[in-house]
Amino acid sequence: MKEKKLSSKTVYSGRIFDVLVDEVELPSGRKTSREVVRHNGAVGLVPLLEDGRIVLEEQYRYPAEEILIEIPAGRLEEGEDPDDTARRELLEETGYLADTMERVLTFFTTPGYTSEKLYLYIARGLRKTESKPDFDENIRLMEISVQEALGLIEKGKIKDGKTIVALLYCKELVSCD
Repeated sequence: MKEKKLSSKTVYSGRIFDVLVDEVELPSGRKTSREVVRHNGAVGLVPLLEDGRIVLEEQYRYPAEEILIEIPAGRLEEGEDPDDTARRELLEETGYLADTMERVLTFFTTPGYTSEKLYLYIARGLRKTESKPDFDENIRLMEISVQEALGLIEKGKIKDGKTIVALLYCKELVSCD
């Protein structure tokens, strides 16, 4: 079932991702091309407060053209360890430090066209400091229960895939309260 890469050409190189066009040979021997968005990967976090609530974010997402409710998240820098990225993003976006960061899940976001992997963490033992968002981020924090967040999914208010995965995982597989 595996395809053999014959050649690869970078057609776009940007700050967040690169776009490649690869020529491949299929198991049948036929040749075709694959368009690939190469991405370093990202982390997503479910920050758990002592009282059982979680920290979510509201922010405008330009490609979606709307304000979305999401878990804190961010991309890995070239060569950066996901654990380091998770701690950095938690502090930058929420102003929290965590005593424990447990990596609970790793998945491909959209494997049909991108190499992006997302590393999902549960952050516990939170201590509030000062947030340090990137210059182009405008984030409003929300502190709500997991049940309230699940209700927002049911009402169509949470539309972000990584956030839906994280909250359902939290509900079903770990104690997030």
